[in-house]
Order: sequence, then structure tokens, then C-alpha cells
Amino acid sequence: MRVLRAEKNMSQADLADAIGVSRKTISTIEVGRFVPSTVIALKIAREFDVPFEDVFTLSEDTS
Repeated sequence: MRVLRAEKNMSQADLADAIGVSRKTISTIEVGRFVPSTVIALKIAREFDVPFEDVFTLSEDTS
């Protein structure tokens, strides 16, 4: 997500405003401390105009 933001020259605050969440929410998603809800994840993918899977994937150790 950080790379996608950089490509669009967006700050965390810009992305947060665009999808209706706090900047802290974006920060915690990016560092892996928070797993976004489906709605937030889909809004992020839509904001970047990419498939959901280009932004979020399951790690190998996820059961």
C-alpha cells in the first residue's frame, strides 16, 4: 500500500481522507498491526484502481 501511495504521490492523510478513515488507521494497516475490514480494504483497492489482491494477500503462516 505504501508503494501505491507513493506512485500516486499520496500521503497517509490523503488516502485516509479519500476513503473516510483516520490517518492512524492507514499507518497501522501499513505496518501490519491492524487488519482492515473488508469494506476498508475494498475502498483502498478502489482508490488505487487496482484489484483487491494487488493490495492485500494472505501470508503463508495465516491459518
